[in-house]
Amino acid sequence: MNDDLDMSIWSSLPVPALLIDPEERIGDLNPAAEGFLNNSAKWLRGQPIWDRLAVDDPLEASLARAREQGTPLFVNDVDVGTGSRAPLVCNLQIAPLQGRPGWMIMLISPRELAGRMTQSHSVKSAAKSAIGMAEMLAHEIKNPLAGITGAAQLLSMSLSPEDLEFTDLIVEETRRIVKLLEQVEQFGNLSAPERQPVNLHDVLDRARRSTLLGVGAHMRIVEEYDPSLPMALGDPDQLLQVVLNLLKNASEAADPIAGGTIRLRTYYEHSFRLRRADGAGQSLPLQIEIVDDGPGLPEDIKGDIFDPFVSGRENGTGLGLALVSKIISDLDGWISVDSVPGRTVFRISLPRDTGAGQMLKPI
Repeated sequence: MNDDLDMSIWSSLPVPALLIDPEERIGDLNPAAEGFLNNSAKWLRGQPIWDRLAVDDPLEASLARAREQGTPLFVNDVDVGTGSRAPLVCNLQIAPLQGRPGWMIMLISPRELAGRMTQSHSVKSAAKSAIGMAEMLAHEIKNPLAGITGAAQLLSMSLSPEDLEFTDLIVEETRRIVKLLEQVEQFGNLSAPERQPVNLHDVLDRARRSTLLGVGAHMRIVEEYDPSLPMALGDPDQLLQVVLNLLKNASEAADPIAGGTIRLRTYYEHSFRLRRADGAGQSLPLQIEIVDDGPGLPEDIKGDIFDPFVSGRENGTGLGLALVSKIISDLDGWISVDSVPGRTVFRISLPRDTGAGQMLKPI
């Protein structure tokens, strides 16, 4: 095998890979590891490995034994942090490097990414069936509801003041049902995305300003943008709808008086590839994170939060996040959520526009 082929294989590895020299320093790393560590190979080479990688496990002694005995080492389900991001649960595979005594190669497989790469992120078939049935019924139900509302308003003209509360209740509840039906219709009638180069920072800034002027007036929104982020490939209006929805949810979950903080973060992750149910793979390197310090998602709905009619709020329709998931799915992207009390992170992964040469700039 020649050196060019060796380098091609090294660069093509889909998971972060590092070479560790006998002095526990980073000898080399592949592009996926550059993305994982959020730094360039030129800067990281020669750095002590345990200064750049924080593993929640007493790994140094085990690594020393593996090096001495020339045996591989496997560590599963361990938290791995880099100092620039929250730790990820990963599987580590470490083995001696043939032909270079004392050197080891480490492969890092984030379980979060692996799980996402093997899943289908479309709306579940049962939920899609429910939406389809609701769409068919929505139009038929809205017509008689309009008649009920009109009749109640006519009745109110001849009722005494003490009886008006009953007709007011009828009008209020029918309007609420109509609003729900309109959301169902919106979910089903969402137009196909118009893909074009998108400045994600522009989308985020428009959503931030709109939120601060409305439902999120009590919130503090902090921007943490990667100034070198390339253009995305997507539909700017639909992406704006996604971000507005997520900011609205975060704002409504916060204390209405004290408010809270929402962080808008963008970064580039070389190693993120989505493998779909049909076996096709796609690179989704552009990352948006919307992080809030609210109470978090209820435990009983965390796994189903993107399904239609699943809501964590009283009187919630459960269609907002389903619509978000559908939009991102139609854009060939991915959305996930990680939530504990005090920290909820919605992460959107999108393809880049390969025809755009310019970089984004923070607004």
